[in-house]
Amino acid sequence: MSLWGAKMISGTVIWIAMGCAGPPDVVAEPPVAEVAQEEPLSAFFERAHAEALATDPVWAAYLGVPHDQTQWTPFGDAREAEDLANAERWLAELATLDLSDLDAQDALSVRLFRREQEQTIAAYPWRRHGLPLTHISGTHTWVASFLMTVHRIDDAASAAAWVERVRNAGPLIDQVLHRVQEQAAQGIRPPAYSHPQILHAIDNLTTGAPFDDGPASPLLAHFDRGLAALALPADAAVELHQGASDALRDVLGPAYGRLAAHVEADAPQAKVQGAWALPDGGAYYAHRLKVVTTTDRTADEIHELGLSEVARIQDEMRALMPALGVKGDLPQLFAHLRNSEAYFESEDEAGRAAYLNLARSYIAGMEAVLPEVFAHLPEATLEVRRVEAWRENSAGKGFYQSPSTDGARPGIFYANLAKMANMPTYQLEALVYHEGVPGHHMQNAVSQRLDDLPPFRRFGHITAYGEGWGLYSEYLPKELGFYSDPASDVGRLAMELWRAARLVVDTGLHDRKWTRDQAIAYLMTETPNPKGDAVKAIERYMVWPGQATAYKIGMIEILRLREGAKEALGERFDLRAFHGVVLGSGPVPLEVLDEQVQAWVADQR
Repeated sequence: MSLWGAKMISGTVIWIAMGCAGPPDVVAEPPVAEVAQEEPLSAFFERAHAEALATDPVWAAYLGVPHDQTQWTPFGDAREAEDLANAERWLAELATLDLSDLDAQDALSVRLFRREQEQTIAAYPWRRHGLPLTHISGTHTWVASFLMTVHRIDDAASAAAWVERVRNAGPLIDQVLHRVQEQAAQGIRPPAYSHPQILHAIDNLTTGAPFDDGPASPLLAHFDRGLAALALPADAAVELHQGASDALRDVLGPAYGRLAAHVEADAPQAKVQGAWALPDGGAYYAHRLKVVTTTDRTADEIHELGLSEVARIQDEMRALMPALGVKGDLPQLFAHLRNSEAYFESEDEAGRAAYLNLARSYIAGMEAVLPEVFAHLPEATLEVRRVEAWRENSAGKGFYQSPSTDGARPGIFYANLAKMANMPTYQLEALVYHEGVPGHHMQNAVSQRLDDLPPFRRFGHITAYGEGWGLYSEYLPKELGFYSDPASDVGRLAMELWRAARLVVDTGLHDRKWTRDQAIAYLMTETPNPKGDAVKAIERYMVWPGQATAYKIGMIEILRLREGAKEALGERFDLRAFHGVVLGSGPVPLEVLDEQVQAWVADQR
């Protein structure tokens, strides 16, 4: 994992170093600069950032500073060894600088930079445990998503670069294929349920022209729409269209075919097991928990925390049952929430449009009050979109994609409307606040604009911080007068309950050897979510060990710090100022967030 290894592209973490690949012989080696003893710290951070982007054209495109637009970020053994060497080199170069007499933010930057490099080094032994190909994320869908949502077609040159990038996606997929074949030989492969979903996604992408005689495939249709918007001379447009068709048919299509052939042949060997079944699986899962939560909590501690939080939140839900006219206990409440037609839009285009419009109305309502509790507001716009049909069967229920730094690409909240029965409207208000404002969009867009911080802090991601903020952002609107409908308030609690249950099922699957069915049954018993939601969730947690634990642990810490500050400051406590402290240093580990808040409290005193 490189300096930029883990990026928050949507509502979940996409592992760039695992999820996208490219031929190493087409990417320039990073420049090795002379290290001056008197190099200013800020210049060192800028140089490290420039070196990282020089070999990471994919992340550069996400940031809106595209270069090498025909290339993909390298993948495989050589790249991982290079990332390790860079981390060691950057640590050595940092040690040559004069770090005396630093102000508080510079000292924190040094500490966080060291931590990132040390994490890269610590993760190196586990580089082959992560799965670069699963039903929910992987090169097979990620490539197409990047080509259709990140690589902009602004002129003839960028359109030509798109075509060449498609051609270079062939070697990219082959490198990932090589890794998954190596992993399969070691018994490391996606679970059994992943294989048919991977094949289905590949089939979706390779159906239609130029792969067969049908209507244009998703990729070609996207490219043609981009061309039409450019209004190029007819002969130039025809040439570009033909180039895209040839690249898709002759390079990308066969590469997808090779990947599909492996997946199909490997499927009979697949099982459904947690991280415990991997080589040194216990140590690997402990490593994942430490990275994701930024704490030293053990699997047992997290499991017990989850059980206690589930019980607490369920008690709060019981208290709201009379407002919904539901008698009995939780089974009756859950049945009401799962079966009442009032909580679901219709399974047609009108129902889907209504769901998206309701999401937009929640965002507009929240944006109107943001200045009351936030001093710094996002400059980037936020759009609500439906997950594209070609990837909706494998995507999560809702997720977020950050805006580009140049403002050309907005922040996007994606809602997965493949099955409206899995998307109850009573949970939508909390979901929108989490993914949009004041959640991920607020945090990411504000972080990008912290110009006094070095780039690695502005554009980094720490899961417990980011997802903890997202879950806190579901809770905060309750205090601001939102969730006026009792059903939406139950939805807020249901969403928090879902994250508490994640602590139980994630540790159950990966540490306590729970089966997939056992984990699904737990969610169906202890939460009101539909069965389809529970199945998709457990299938996600199985392939992303530890990630699901970050949400509740992060939220608990933010609320603990806020309540401690309130108690210490009394009437002098300022919620806007507190939020400024939490968001004002970019993503940080939870122990650093604690230090930041404590320092602010001491200063206020």
